[in-house]
Amino acid sequence: MSETAKAPSEARSLRFFLLSASLVAALCISGGFLGMALRDRELIEEEMVNRARRDFANIVMMRQWNARYGGVYVEKRPGVVSNPYLENPDITASDGKVYTKKNPALMTRELSELLHTVQGYAFHITSLRPLNPGNIADPREAEALKAFEAGAAERSWTEGEGRAAVFRYMAPLETDASCLQCHAQQGYRLGDVRGGISVSFQVGELQEKLRRNLLVIGGLGAATFILLVVSIVLLFRQMVRRLQEARAELMRLATTDALTGLANRRTILERLEEEVERHRRTDRPLACILLDIDHFKRINDRFGHPAGDEVLRQVARQLQTGVRVYDTAGRYGGEEFLAVLPEADPEAGRLVAERLRALVAGEVRCGDGEAVTASFGLAQYRKDESADALLARADQALYRAKEAGRNRVESEA
Repeated sequence: MSETAKAPSEARSLRFFLLSASLVAALCISGGFLGMALRDRELIEEEMVNRARRDFANIVMMRQWNARYGGVYVEKRPGVVSNPYLENPDITASDGKVYTKKNPALMTRELSELLHTVQGYAFHITSLRPLNPGNIADPREAEALKAFEAGAAERSWTEGEGRAAVFRYMAPLETDASCLQCHAQQGYRLGDVRGGISVSFQVGELQEKLRRNLLVIGGLGAATFILLVVSIVLLFRQMVRRLQEARAELMRLATTDALTGLANRRTILERLEEEVERHRRTDRPLACILLDIDHFKRINDRFGHPAGDEVLRQVARQLQTGVRVYDTAGRYGGEEFLAVLPEADPEAGRLVAERLRALVAGEVRCGDGEAVTASFGLAQYRKDESADALLARADQALYRAKEAGRNRVESEA
């Protein structure tokens, strides 16, 4: 496959790899930030449950304190109402003051009402069979109570949206000896689940902060992704540029003669093959020139190989100067050079060959300043012949130029 054909395929491969790397980066970053967000939410929910558990435990301890003393009595002042569900809730002291009994359930409800008014915090004691109709369970509480009877240890849920959101937690109350004073007639026995306490507090502001936190995390994730993709793109562009430069250098080394800078033997022969194939398709004229530096071995022997190398470089420069822009010149081997002349009829080929001969003779000098000459063999392509056959005829013409005295052009039509 030619280099021009490889380039689009490699470009597509690089784009696919870049897209794949970006998608993998997006998945990793999204997964990481999503994990952080979910972990934050999980920690907050755990903290809400732990807070509710502590509040529930405090309420139970207050109830136990009340039940330990068989209820507590408060002075019956204006606005203080006796509990209608207790037998003989009121007593009169020796000073004539009337006191009314507050059992655990009533104390719990009144404390809940006070806390809800002051702090937006509430707890509700309830049962599937309450003595006080005011303690009847709402649908979610009733569902939780049934779950407790089936063995569940606790339930929690959130109600409402936005700033009106409320977190609710509920755990069961088991019947103990102090409870039987009021609830024995309902058929409860020790250890039975006789109800539960639900704890409620507002979490709207907390959820709003959590949503803002999610937005911040999402923004950071997007920014990180963009920065990473930009970095990947810049890195790949730099890598592609370096690869292209390395490829160009490798191509130059693979196709160029290191000493002269002209096309090397393999490249100039490939160029000749390409032009022969093109001539077969288009029937356009084609010629080639094979030249050899005269007495080059004598130059090496007399002035040394460095001087000989310099002569080769000078000849190469004259070839680059003398050929047409669409011609190709290369080092064929040793002191021999080959020029491929597309679109060159016999007259044009002869003009190019004579121009090259004159440039070499007029411009190239060896170690002592003596002029250097070259002999040229010119061959015109014949229909259906191979590149090797064309080159062989150019070599024959070169041989005749040498035999005829050198520093001349001989043609093989």
